[in-house]
Amino acid sequence: MLDQIDQFLISALQENGRRKKSDLAREIGMSVPAVAERMKKLLEMGVIRGFTAQIDPRKLGLDVGAVITIISARSTKYSAVVEQARQHPEVLECMSVTGDGSHLLIVRTANTSSLENLLREIQAWPGVNRTETRLILSHYKQGGPLPVAPAALKPQQQPKEESEA
Repeated sequence: MLDQIDQFLISALQENGRRKKSDLAREIGMSVPAVAERMKKLLEMGVIRGFTAQIDPRKLGLDVGAVITIISARSTKYSAVVEQARQHPEVLECMSVTGDGSHLLIVRTANTSSLENLLREIQAWPGVNRTETRLILSHYKQGGPLPVAPAALKPQQQPKEESEA
């Protein structure tokens, strides 16, 4: 169970994953080792999955983004589609979905020619009957922080130093 301190750390790290443990410790009135132990626990529990840099794909020459819906021929090839998606570097995300199609892919390619080649590859994956593709014209919100309450501890609510036993 996450307590108020864990929730604060999660919120703070979603805003800036490079925040120093000493700054976080000072904000919540704990020692640096206590904050480090809390962060380690959140990583071990899988609440925090890692710390990554947010990269602008266009600066790397990946100018075309697309959302691809996969319409599967049979559900027996479901896991094969997932495995193919995991192995392909241009596939950024793969989700199973309801409605039309079985999987939704978010992809990034250099240009429309490379997108066309990628679509040919995907259409040859085991179990793929056909695809439907939508080009991403603009991104207005991407990967925002998850809502975690409380977002911040008020100074009068700061916890006392945890024992370091």
